[in-house]
Amino acid sequence: MSQTIELPRTAGPDGALGGSWRVIVRNDNHNTFDHVAFTLARFVPGVSVAAGYGFADLIHNTGRAIVWSGHREPAELYWEQLRDAGLTMAPLERG
Repeated sequence: MSQTIELPRTAGPDGALGGSWRVIVRNDNHNTFDHVAFTLARFVPGVSVAAGYGFADLIHNTGRAIVWSGHREPAELYWEQLRDAGLTMAPLERG
């Protein structure tokens, strides 16, 4: 008869795919406020064009903004969509 041995967890319940992952857009010299605002509104759930302009202003004044946080899989999708639209992205961060 075989016995199953349960190994201790090396990560909490918010392991590799769960938990909070941050999608961060960085400031650059080539994207306009309009492009940033409309791109965020197009790809990030819950972001309106008005909120996109708020993020664009924050990015411009502080150098970066966390535009979305949540589980890793959707974070990766939004990160790729924003990058492919020409925004300057920081690496995904856990947090």
